[in-house]
Amino acid sequence: MKRVVIIGAGPAGLAAAEHALRAGAQVTVLDQSDAPGGQYHRKFHADPHGFGEVLSRCEWWPETTVWAVEGGNAGVAAARVGDPRAAAQSPALRVHLLRGPADGSARERLTLEPDALVLATGAHDRVLPFPGWQLPGVYTAGAAQALAKGERVAVGKRVLVAGAGPFLLPVAESLLAVGSEIVAVLEANTAATVLKGWSGPVHLGKTAELARYAATLARHRVPYRFGRVVVEAVGDDQVREVVTARVRADWSVIPGTERTHAVDVVCVGHGFTPQPELAVAAGCRLDDGFVRIDQDQRTTVANVFAAGEITGIGGADAARAEGAIAGCVAAGGTPSRELLRNRDRTRVFAHRLQAAHPIGAAWPGWLRDDTIVCRCEETTYGRLKEAAADLGMPGPHALKLGTRAGLGPCQGRMCGPTVAELCGGAERHHRPIAQPIRLGELAAPEGDS
Repeated sequence: MKRVVIIGAGPAGLAAAEHALRAGAQVTVLDQSDAPGGQYHRKFHADPHGFGEVLSRCEWWPETTVWAVEGGNAGVAAARVGDPRAAAQSPALRVHLLRGPADGSARERLTLEPDALVLATGAHDRVLPFPGWQLPGVYTAGAAQALAKGERVAVGKRVLVAGAGPFLLPVAESLLAVGSEIVAVLEANTAATVLKGWSGPVHLGKTAELARYAATLARHRVPYRFGRVVVEAVGDDQVREVVTARVRADWSVIPGTERTHAVDVVCVGHGFTPQPELAVAAGCRLDDGFVRIDQDQRTTVANVFAAGEITGIGGADAARAEGAIAGCVAAGGTPSRELLRNRDRTRVFAHRLQAAHPIGAAWPGWLRDDTIVCRCEETTYGRLKEAAADLGMPGPHALKLGTRAGLGPCQGRMCGPTVAELCGGAERHHRPIAQPIRLGELAAPEGDS
C-alpha cells in the first residue's frame, strides 16, 4: 500500500485525497488551517462535495505547517530519460512539519517519509500597488471574503470592491450578506476585453453562477463598472476616500476621468499569485511562476505531483479535476479517460479566464516615486527604479539586497511578482526553509515520524 501525503486541503487537495483512497493508498492530508475546504469552501459545514466522509478515511492533520521538503531530486534525470529503475533509487522524500497553531509556542516537530507527495498549496490574492495602499482599511479581496464567509465579520460599512477577475463578484456578494454597503464593483479591464475573452461556447454552470451574482448586485443597486481602477487611497490613520479613474485596454489612465468616493474600506484584487514555495524547495521547475507538470500531474521531481492553482489559475473546478488525477497517479493508479477529459475541459475555461481578465501592461503609470511597493520594508517605487538602473546591482538578487524589497516578514509573497515585473527576474529562489520556524522549534528534539 502506497503512502501518499497531500499538502493542502482545498478543492485540489481534497479531490486528490478522494482518488488516492480509491486507488488503495494510505493518505495523510496536511493543512495550515484548522478546518478543511481552503479559500473556496470556507462554509465547509455545508460539505457540498462529501469531503467530510473522505477525510474520515484519511489521517487528517489540521494546523500543520510544512516548513521544508527534501529528497526526490536525484530521480529527476531518471524520470526524464524514462528509466524506472534509476527513478526508484532516488532518495526518499522527507516532509518536515510543525503541528499546532501557527502562533502557538508548543508546536511539535515531525518528519514524514511518503512514497508520493501531492502539492496542492493554492494561491493568494495579487494586489497591484497604488498610492496609499498601505493604509489601514485597504484589504485584499480574499481577506475580506474570508472574514465575511468564515467569521461573519464585515470589514467595513461603506466598501468599494475593485481589481480584475470574476472573483470580485463573490467577494461583493459575501460583503452584502454581512451588511456592508457596496459603493461599486470596478473591473479594470474594458468591456471589449472581457467580452472577447469570454466569447465562445457557453459554460452553463458558470453562466448560472454569473446570473446569480448579477441579480444580487441589481437587488442591492450596486453598480458594476468596466475599465475603471483605484489609483489612490486617501486618509490619515485609515482610508477615508478612494480616487478611481477610467483606463484604456492596456490600463493606462485616461486623464480627466478621476472620481473620488467616500469609503471606510477598499477591497482590491488583481487575480491570484501561486504559492510554489514548497514546490521550489522540493526542486520542482517552474514555468512563468507556475509548477511545471505533465499530463499525469507529475512535476520534474520524481514522486512529487502538483495540482490546483500552483499549476495555473483556473478556479475550483479546474483544481478538483487536477487533484483527482494527481491523487490517482500518486497512489499508483491509472486515471480514467473521463477524469482526463474533465481536466482538459476545465483548462479551456482557465485559458478563457486569463484572456478575459489580463493584467494591463501600463499599470505602473498609476505609481508615483513615493509609492510604497514592498510594504514590509517600505521600499518605494522610486528606490526600485534607481536600483534597477544602477549597474552596480546586476540581477534580481543584488537588487533585493540593495533595496530590501521582498526580504521582510512575508518574504516577497505580496510584492514579489510586482517587483519582478517592474525590475525583472521572475524566478523563485530555492529556500531550504520554506516557511517560518522558530529557532527553539528547530533545536527541539523531533517527535516520532
